[in-house]
Amino acid sequence: MPRINPKDKYEQSSSYNSSGLVRKTTTYMSPEDQASGKKATWNELELTGSIRNLTPSLFQMSHLTGLNLKNNCLQRIPPDICQLVNLRFLDITNNKLRSLPAELGELIHLRELHLANNHLRMLPYELGKLFNLIVLNLNGNPLSKDFLSLYSDPSGTQKLLAYMLDNLQVTTPNPPPRPWIPLARPAANRPTCIFTVMCYNVLCDKYATRQMYSYCPSWALSWEYRKKGILEEIQHYSADIINLQEVEMEQFYNFFMPELKAQGYNGIYSPKSRAKHMAEAERKYVDGCAIFYRTSKFTLVKEHLVEFNQLAMANADGLEHMLNRVMPKDNIGLAALLQTTENAWENAPPDAQFISQPILVCTAHIHWDPEFCDVKLIQTMMLSNEIKTILEESVQTLRSNNVNIADPNSIQLVLCGDFNSLPESGVIEFLSTGRVSQDHQDFKTFSYKSCLEKVLSCDKPNEFTHSFKLASAYNDEIMPFTNYTFEFKGIIDYIFYAKNTMTPLGLLGPISQEWITQNKVIGCPHPHVYSDHFPLLVELEMVPTISAAMNGIIR
Repeated sequence: MPRINPKDKYEQSSSYNSSGLVRKTTTYMSPEDQASGKKATWNELELTGSIRNLTPSLFQMSHLTGLNLKNNCLQRIPPDICQLVNLRFLDITNNKLRSLPAELGELIHLRELHLANNHLRMLPYELGKLFNLIVLNLNGNPLSKDFLSLYSDPSGTQKLLAYMLDNLQVTTPNPPPRPWIPLARPAANRPTCIFTVMCYNVLCDKYATRQMYSYCPSWALSWEYRKKGILEEIQHYSADIINLQEVEMEQFYNFFMPELKAQGYNGIYSPKSRAKHMAEAERKYVDGCAIFYRTSKFTLVKEHLVEFNQLAMANADGLEHMLNRVMPKDNIGLAALLQTTENAWENAPPDAQFISQPILVCTAHIHWDPEFCDVKLIQTMMLSNEIKTILEESVQTLRSNNVNIADPNSIQLVLCGDFNSLPESGVIEFLSTGRVSQDHQDFKTFSYKSCLEKVLSCDKPNEFTHSFKLASAYNDEIMPFTNYTFEFKGIIDYIFYAKNTMTPLGLLGPISQEWITQNKVIGCPHPHVYSDHFPLLVELEMVPTISAAMNGIIR
């Protein structure tokens, strides 16, 4: 997910000077401009004098980004001020305000709020929702001792806002249950394995900071609070295969594994590559990927770790941008070669014994930065080649376990994870269609051709290809976003399945848009939503692909 602090971007590109005050500029229209019929455009308004009341028509000017009401005789600000949704600057200095409307907290784009020299003793806790606020001027107000002590701190604005947000009563109701969307009926006249797959980026503790998610109360960002909700969500959906990203090592071994093992699961895990070079005290906080499987339906044959930095180094062949852009990113993929148990199958003839169907489940967490779309695509392409290699090696592994398997095509594939890529990206084009142009725009100005030709198929001129026939269980018509923050909302999490041998029977629908809109939920995490990602869940029907001679059945 994009992890860019919006305040940093604002401070770098705004029109504010070093003291934090807005630089005012005035441009007068020339007679020539007036004569030519040029129209004036303005988005700031200044009303000063002895104004005692504000006209309701003022609050219809939703285009305003700046409103100056200083040096008046205002005793109150109407709640309708919340309609000025684009305000960045609001100055009500030198008035006679004794209170502020709670609705002021709805102006979440505010960067400056000047309230100096009024009669304010208390502040509405809703001001804590102004997470974009950089300048808050409260000087000259008879504030209560609690507020004044916080505001007097060198970082008083942020401390005061955090205090108010953390102590603001949560009145938002829980979201309604996400709907289950049926897609197909299971076959009734042939042996099938029906199982559910979950994909969920749980947002690890070290990324869940006030700096990144300053619209969320600190207590709702804490891992001790969020982990309970995350676990309850996982247990509620009770998927047969659970793929998690951003799981810290300590949390896997001390929390997720014990809790899910008690529910009938076993699991595998790997942290990101940098953990290998860290001391034990720091290593336990490195995040990584985990795969859990229900032991009544699946057994583990072998696990595989895919380290993108190692693959980049091995295939760089001296290419500078492969070494400087791809290799430093320590993202990983994790794969589990599973076999189905007898309990996993339905509609089996009474006199039949099934050979365990092999299935490779792979999850990945691809690099997040939008500026590195080339790295995302390279990582995904390297992952596809590694999956191909794993499948080829798995044939030998299975044969050594007395499984009569003809070739890698008999091993079915589920690929999911946080690909940090939108549906129109080169990453998803490559996975969905099986090909991507060698001059795709996501490669930017960098040529990776010499490296990629060594590891990928090039069946057609100017194309890189893979042989997996994959389909995405989700699309933007079903779910408009899987990652939901103030700065970014979009689909970046996916569950791909082998479309020739698997059929999606149903999937978990989106969170209620009505709940989001009515409760003005501007981003997650939220006291009722425990990550900035929403879990995906699909029910798949799988038919056996063991050799035709056996037909998957011994009679």
